[in-house]
Amino acid sequence: MKQLFILAHDTARRGAVAAVSNAPEGHVVTIAEPTRSLNANAAMWPILQALSDQLTWPVNGQMVKMSPEEWKDVTTAGFQNETARLAMGLTGGVVMLGLRTSKMGKRRFSEYLDFLHAVAAERGVVVYPDEVPA
Repeated sequence: MKQLFILAHDTARRGAVAAVSNAPEGHVVTIAEPTRSLNANAAMWPILQALSDQLTWPVNGQMVKMSPEEWKDVTTAGFQNETARLAMGLTGGVVMLGLRTSKMGKRRFSEYLDFLHAVAAERGVVVYPDEVPA
């Protein structure tokens, strides 16, 4: 049975300690920052869609429209100062390793959302057209 404790108060901490003390041999304990919320995740996609709809980007030497998922790859690499590791693909292409927003905690993902908004603003991308003053 899986148990989850949010360490928000002493009662939760005591419950977590008791669960660890009573866990069978070989069970695993992980203490981690909370992951992003569904609302935070949902906030990312309109920005990526706006980038996809409004910009072209150099891919394989040509200026092309990229999908929101491809923009997520590019912006995640940019957010991490493009320090991703590159591996050769199975058929000779290039694959970026280790860039996963799903591994970001709430604080880091919030910083990534701020970065996305800045990227869109720097490039004149309108994310929420209904909010643009007439």
